[in-house]
Amino acid sequence: MFQAFDKLSSGRGLSRPDWMALLARAPLPLLESALRPLQSERRTEWLRRPETGLYMVQGRTGGTGERFNLGEVTVTRCALRSVKEDASQAPVGVAYVLGRQHRQAELAALADALLQGGAHQEELVSGLLVPISQYLAAQKAEKQAQVQSTKVNFFTVAREAGDGADEEEAE
Repeated sequence: MFQAFDKLSSGRGLSRPDWMALLARAPLPLLESALRPLQSERRTEWLRRPETGLYMVQGRTGGTGERFNLGEVTVTRCALRSVKEDASQAPVGVAYVLGRQHRQAELAALADALLQGGAHQEELVSGLLVPISQYLAAQKAEKQAQVQSTKVNFFTVAREAGDGADEEEAE
């Protein structure tokens, strides 16, 4: 079943898939501003430098039918280790983002590594993940408002089966 990852719910704990989904769709300026202070105190060790490739996207007819190949999308991925002192204890950050934004993938992977570490988790949740969630909610509301403004309401008037006299009177 599909799960909406763009909402931070207080009912369940924040899990890695939740924050990775938010980081994958985060705008670059939000990532840069939130991670700038944390980047200077750490060095990154590349496990996989940002690289761009293609992924095949599949769809389902009606959302539940048989799968079919919809097309290809460009994706950038990377993996790094954020090292402060001991490299063997540092968590590995991974990121996949749509498009060719190498810097966005790098920052998303850094945020993933820092969120796993725990030391900066509260700071990153309030300073990065909550603003990303708010940004995505605002984008969704704007898109819904745009769609709503172009919505056409159709209605049908049902006629009773008659002798046809009503049609002559209308003329």
